[in-house]
Amino acid sequence: MWAGPWAMGFLLLALLVIFVAGTPFYRHRVPAGSPFTRMAKVIVAALRKWRVPIPNDPKEFYELDLEEYNKKGKFRIDSTPTLRFLNKACIKTGSTNPWILCSVTQVEETKQMLRMLPILAATFIPSTMIAQISTLFVKQGTTLERDIGSFRIPPASLAGFVTISMLVSVFLYDRYFVNILRKWTKNPRGITLLQRMGIGIILHIVIMMIASLTEMRRLSVAKKHGLDKTGGQVPLTIFTLLPQFMLMGIADAFFEVAKLEFFYDQAPESMKSLGTSYSMTSLGIGNFLSSFLLSTVSHITKKHGDKGWIRNNLNDSHLDYYYAFFTILNFLNFIFFMVITRFYVYKAEVSDSMEILKEDLGGSKVRSSN
Repeated sequence: MWAGPWAMGFLLLALLVIFVAGTPFYRHRVPAGSPFTRMAKVIVAALRKWRVPIPNDPKEFYELDLEEYNKKGKFRIDSTPTLRFLNKACIKTGSTNPWILCSVTQVEETKQMLRMLPILAATFIPSTMIAQISTLFVKQGTTLERDIGSFRIPPASLAGFVTISMLVSVFLYDRYFVNILRKWTKNPRGITLLQRMGIGIILHIVIMMIASLTEMRRLSVAKKHGLDKTGGQVPLTIFTLLPQFMLMGIADAFFEVAKLEFFYDQAPESMKSLGTSYSMTSLGIGNFLSSFLLSTVSHITKKHGDKGWIRNNLNDSHLDYYYAFFTILNFLNFIFFMVITRFYVYKAEVSDSMEILKEDLGGSKVRSSN
């Protein structure tokens, strides 16, 4: 009877020893201040000097010595012509106040974060689709047959197929898809991150079309058995919903993975945490949008004495119309995504993948010289 407590005590002691032993080897990162404050300084400085003309020569802008960046382990960024108004923040006017004068690198860091905002806006609708996995998809599952012998399948357990299909898709993508496309595109990633996100958005369109057709079939069977009035269990297996769950996992392998990598990769070195927060913000706003759209559509469709598309009795609702609405919404978002990505310029990246590309190009040069 004492084996359990003694084993737990030794386990906790062992974990404490490992923690204490590893503490000296932990590399503490010195706080560098809030990235929002750095960005705010650039915007305020540019606004305060809005009447000051921008010099044609970038060398006239204020910038710290390269040694200053080397001491802090940071990289200096050269001035770019995009979002040119913000360049006013680094024009020398005699004042050294950080809210009036900013370095070129600080301005370019702010530009990089602002350039990603349109891309962030385009990720809200796909994040709203992801929210359906734990809401309406599960609600649909409660109306279907879930018994396998004496075991009853929990509707929420189908979300596990999303994870499984995503893991399998990520493995196949990295193992085969990238290697095949790399030979054609000469891109170390196979395709760009934005192209990968675009494929995910297209898959979301397909998923909502399939979900709408599946719901039409479920409602047809419910009406055939008179369940649209009683709200009873529809004589269809819960695995009827499996395709939309599986496809959602495949879409995540393209969209969600690329989204996280994109915001982290494109963020400046000193603002990587803020770049990661962009991805988390997308998911949060997606959940809010899901609730907002559900209540708004329900309210609008109940006007003029109609029953509405979404009711407590799903057998008497019209989720098929709602999913069709999502299909159109995703299509419009895809057009918006294509427009903004057309004007997006990637920042120079430093990664292991670039080394692979250099090796491939170096090998081709050797072969050509021979």
